[in-house]
Amino acid sequence: MQQLSGQDASFLYFETPSTHMHIASVALYDQSTAPNQRVRFRDLADNVRKRLHLAKCLRRRLVEVPMQADHPYWLEDRNFDLEYHIRHIALPPPGDWAQLCKQTARLHSFPLDRAHPLWELTVISGLKDIDEAPDGAFAVFLKVHHAAIDGASGAAVTEVIHDESPAPARLPLPDEPWAGEPAPTAPELMARAFGNNLVQPFRFAEVLSRTAPAMRRAAASLSGASLGARVSVPRTRFNGPVTAHRVFDGRSYPLAAMRTVKRSVPGATINDLVLATIGGALRKYLQAKNELPDEPLLAMAPINVRTAAESGAEGNRVAAMIAMLGAHIADPLERLAAIRDSTAESKALTDAIGARLMTDYSRFIPAQLASLAARLYTSYGMADYAQPPFNCVVTNVPGPQQALYMSGARLLRTHGLGPLFDGMGLIFPVFSYDGDITISFTSCRSMLPDAERLADHLDESFQELEQAT
Repeated sequence: MQQLSGQDASFLYFETPSTHMHIASVALYDQSTAPNQRVRFRDLADNVRKRLHLAKCLRRRLVEVPMQADHPYWLEDRNFDLEYHIRHIALPPPGDWAQLCKQTARLHSFPLDRAHPLWELTVISGLKDIDEAPDGAFAVFLKVHHAAIDGASGAAVTEVIHDESPAPARLPLPDEPWAGEPAPTAPELMARAFGNNLVQPFRFAEVLSRTAPAMRRAAASLSGASLGARVSVPRTRFNGPVTAHRVFDGRSYPLAAMRTVKRSVPGATINDLVLATIGGALRKYLQAKNELPDEPLLAMAPINVRTAAESGAEGNRVAAMIAMLGAHIADPLERLAAIRDSTAESKALTDAIGARLMTDYSRFIPAQLASLAARLYTSYGMADYAQPPFNCVVTNVPGPQQALYMSGARLLRTHGLGPLFDGMGLIFPVFSYDGDITISFTSCRSMLPDAERLADHLDESFQELEQAT
């Protein structure tokens, strides 16, 4: 068994009937590259079956500690059944992009069953009239609980189930035959909890010893910086309680075109340009509804803090920084320049504190307290009264820059979906793959009833940046 870290477990504690803490992706495939130009459902299932030993999260289920006396454990599930996790559905005609987005949002709206390993894969056929995807293409919707993976480890799992050519690669054999683990008894789990609680004060003292120097560096970094002057975040329609119903859409852009645009503002990065594109889209959307605030909108951007030794580790190894979206700035290049300055300040603050230190404190939040806080926050509707710490999340996951194949079918593009919670009803997963970048979004249907309009605004915002270059 392996115990979840405090950060991993937090995604379990914060889960409620309306806030499901899984992340997901929907990927489009061209089966004309496969043998006989056809991929059967059983081919895809066999592809996953042969690679189960390469991704531990696929056969692990949760074991809860009685009375939430400690964080849960991952257990190698003796009763693992692949057929439970892999499904197949077909869209009715016409099977276009709008239908795929709606079906994907429905699949994303249901929680994962904690009695089984926390993932599901759904093959979606019947696609037609989708840009860059030939007739006969299919989609794969994969969702995994955030307690098991973050964006970076999720990308690694995606690579595990793909090959770099239409011909399947020779896979490494498992070290030993699969057997699973026996479930621990309640007394065994309580004994582990007692031992962990005995050593927690010593672990806390070690983290505390690194905090004071980090705070001194942070104070020096903030002196004279505009980031330190930001004391309020404007409330938007996306900063209230969420329902369980989701919407999803996204757009794709050539990475070469993005590099050309970002060079027009010295020092700007691709990440800055993505933020500027999103900021411009939110400006247009909120302006059309007479809801654009005068204050800057802010986004939380997760940061991968894995060391080189942890590059292949599953679970969550992320800190966060706050970046401005520039939605209050009309000129697209001025917006990009302002975002460049904002992200530089945020990076300086994060580096001063130490991104890893930010995550270490999550280990010391008691399981019972975290779970109780999440329930009270939701049941009392605190999102309507509490000051939002940010307006949305933008998470950028770099992917492989060469073509990938599953059962011989070429992966065309991947869009991401993320979790929502009360007070934060909009997330933009960004994924780069084979010369393109996809900017997608997930929101609550009551907050964003016209998702296609925001998607169109993404295109308009990027076109304005191109035209201004």
